[in-house]
Amino acid sequence: MRIQLIACEIFYREVCGAIADASHIVDVAFLPKGLHDVGPVVMSARIREALASVQESRYDAVTLAYGLCNNGLVGLAARSIPLVVPRAHDCITIFLGDKQRYLDYFYDNPGVYFQTPGWIERGEDLSQHGPDSIVRKLGLLETYEDWVRKYGEENAQYLRAQLGDLARNYGKMAYIRTGTARDDQLERLTRERAAQRKWRFESLAGNMRLLRNLVNGKWDPAEFLIVPPGHQIAASFDADVIRAVPSPARTGPEENG
Repeated sequence: MRIQLIACEIFYREVCGAIADASHIVDVAFLPKGLHDVGPVVMSARIREALASVQESRYDAVTLAYGLCNNGLVGLAARSIPLVVPRAHDCITIFLGDKQRYLDYFYDNPGVYFQTPGWIERGEDLSQHGPDSIVRKLGLLETYEDWVRKYGEENAQYLRAQLGDLARNYGKMAYIRTGTARDDQLERLTRERAAQRKWRFESLAGNMRLLRNLVNGKWDPAEFLIVPPGHQIAASFDADVIRAVPSPARTGPEENG
């Protein structure tokens, strides 16, 4: 089997390790980290562009190393070969290796800021939000003094009351160990950053089995959505996370003829 993988660069180290041990031929294209932060329309368009560039006659399937990520996968369609996607809410699900483990941790630990090798290496800390990001455009990363200069004292006070500092919603920083050579170094860095912010710190064991299964063609339907040609991804709003529905282009009169 030959697979084309399209992956967020946040998985760079982990994907390269999985491909090195894969039992199939896997070609990979990495897209910039942070597409989830520019909104679902822009994210979907960027991944759709990558999908359109795939020479599908060379492959048996296209796989995506992405989670649903704020509905950024909604509307992506399989053309002539299947499209395979983990049933994941976001990248943290993939780093932890199981969507239920992610949900359990999320509900038991509100206000956690996650760090992984890719999160740190591909965009430092909260400054990772680029100029096109939603939080940057809304001014959520600006200081109170920035607001005063732009909008005046009274408006700045209102903004601080309504929006405040993005980081105030967090109280804990967790480093997910993914088995890379830099885990010890990056975990220490994360611990130091948590201490600087007076946040709690936790080290979590990651599990790369979803990435390994993705590149090895082990697509258990309970953990992976296999989108057949002529179908596209939709949010399912249940434990499955995502589902396949017929693409609009395939539901016209010509299909019934």
